[in-house]
Amino acid sequence: MRAGSSKLYLRLAILVAVASFVLPVVFSRSSVAQSPGDRSAADFAPAPKTPAEASPTSFSEHNLFSILKAGGVLMIPIGCCSFIALVFAFERAIALRTGRVIPRPFVKRFMHQLHEDELDRDTALELCEANGSPVAQVLAHGVRKWGRPAVEVEQALMDGGERAVSGLRRYLRVLNAIATISPLLGLQGTVFGMIHSFNQIAASDAMGKQELLAGGISEALLTTAGGLTVAIPALAAYLFFLGRIDRLIMEIDGLGQELVHVISAEAIAENSKPRLARPKREAA
Repeated sequence: MRAGSSKLYLRLAILVAVASFVLPVVFSRSSVAQSPGDRSAADFAPAPKTPAEASPTSFSEHNLFSILKAGGVLMIPIGCCSFIALVFAFERAIALRTGRVIPRPFVKRFMHQLHEDELDRDTALELCEANGSPVAQVLAHGVRKWGRPAVEVEQALMDGGERAVSGLRRYLRVLNAIATISPLLGLQGTVFGMIHSFNQIAASDAMGKQELLAGGISEALLTTAGGLTVAIPALAAYLFFLGRIDRLIMEIDGLGQELVHVISAEAIAENSKPRLARPKREAA
């Protein structure tokens, strides 16, 4: 059940990421396209070109597709990193919803029945396994130690909490890796672009033509801009999801401590004392 839901979330995230990645490119390309009927005669007349416009490194279309094309080969892995970051960011946003990790109706009903002494070990374990949420999995580890000393119950909850944390932090390393790799790819592309630009200037005997040097540098810096554009949101998403996981784990830990105070051997003995003392008072 949990594996199926995880695959469903991942497929949904891939679809959303594809739409977010492809649609801006499509619209940016269509925005510069004009039909022949919409153009006037002046549009077909060749416009005089300035030296900067005549240089091979200037952009004829200021849209997303032309920028990606002008950035060079290393814009391809940067674009792939952007797509992967979108996929796993959407997947984690769906998987780490509070209602999925800690379903409020289940927790409220379960803890109420425990305090009212309406559940035994088998029934409580069955409810946790039927729910299947991360908090239910952690509580199930504690329920299996029903009636044991508080130390054993707490240790079982800690073991279950570690497994829950590993599941909640799934794919976060991917976001962290993308936030680290993307700027390095951009820097590498800039270095290659600068080398290529200076080699062209040296080979063409174009010393003193600042427009050629400026155009080459601006094109080389596109990869650095692209790498930072991918890395900053990926790092922000990574830190955001880490904070959300920490808050969820603290809440699960509080519920585990409440469970210990109900099902541990010390708690059961403490709750049974008034019941044992009452017949003695009546006999006296």
